[in-house]
Amino acid sequence: MSNVDSQDLLKLAGQSYHSRLLVGTGKYKSLEETGVAIRASGANIVTMAIRRVNIGQSPGEPSLLDVVSPEEFTILPNTAFCYTADEAIRTCRLARELLDGHSLVKLEVLGDDKTLYPNVTETLAAAEQLIKEGFDVMVYTSDDPIIAKRLEEMGCVAVMPLAAPIGSGLGVQNKYNLLTIIENASVPIIVDAGVGTASDASIAMELGCDGVLMNTAIAQAKKPKLMASAMKKAVEAGREAFLAGRMPRRRYASASSPVDGTIL
Repeated sequence: MSNVDSQDLLKLAGQSYHSRLLVGTGKYKSLEETGVAIRASGANIVTMAIRRVNIGQSPGEPSLLDVVSPEEFTILPNTAFCYTADEAIRTCRLARELLDGHSLVKLEVLGDDKTLYPNVTETLAAAEQLIKEGFDVMVYTSDDPIIAKRLEEMGCVAVMPLAAPIGSGLGVQNKYNLLTIIENASVPIIVDAGVGTASDASIAMELGCDGVLMNTAIAQAKKPKLMASAMKKAVEAGREAFLAGRMPRRRYASASSPVDGTIL
């Protein structure tokens, strides 16, 4: 069990969450495996790609909501595989209709199929319109501090810079940009994309991120349930380390038992 104070909660759009690990639902071998791994992660927020999964738009077919219930989790519909602002906006409107007025969404507008990097100009346009329509927008973006700040100022409830390309498992590639984003933010900063293993999640949290969102790292592990459990612990450990405040880095050794003032 984490030693972090029970009041150290992730706050998004007026709601509070105990878990700072957010998880996705793609790439699992089965719906059953999806549900088992998600519960092992301890996540409160689960994201779903509305254009790729059934949450009611295909009656009579198996629904992801059968294993990930809105009564148990906060469902975070996302606009994965949208490549224009218009596509993303329509997808969010569909999600709101399917989920009975649900306003919390994860916006991502991609630039191309190879890199899956965000198309920043389309992302900005989509975010502006969705905010006007009353959506609470969590937004996937590049690790550009200027763009991150602009999205915050527009009214996004969380900014989600990538650590590395989606599904790459490369871990945090630019700590300095992330630090700059975190230091200048007044909304939650959640690393989204690129985490490959538990140490990557801990590093993101130790930098001061408010949370980590991941999918592939868990879903494509040899043992998804076990990796989900590892990620839960890694996020908690990284948060504890950040709150504890690490020792300063030194170029030379410093004795664990100082000799100052002792008789030799």
